[in-house]
Amino acid sequence: MENLRSILKKRSKKGAGLIQGLVMGVASLVIAVIIAFVIVSTLNDASLLTTDSAEYNSTQELIKNFTAGIDEVSAKIPTVLLIAAVVLILGILALLWAQYQRMRIGGGGGEL
Repeated sequence: MENLRSILKKRSKKGAGLIQGLVMGVASLVIAVIIAFVIVSTLNDASLLTTDSAEYNSTQELIKNFTAGIDEVSAKIPTVLLIAAVVLILGILALLWAQYQRMRIGGGGGEL
């Protein structure tokens, strides 16, 4: 019985690590995107480039491509969050079911 408890504790720690990793990954992605926006915006607003230079045109194309990429990613975020929510709900249900089975086997609960 003690081995089962230690196994369940290890599994719950791994689950917490997965969620923490997911949250940290999303937060890191958001921070990286914000930093990239600031860098591109700063370079564009610095007026270091003249409007007829090839560098200015390249910067404008970079901004357009970057904006298009962010729009494409942000369109997919609701789907990713929905999938993450479904996985989380299924995980919670599995944990509740395991707890119910453990209580039923141990005789801790009454018969319905």
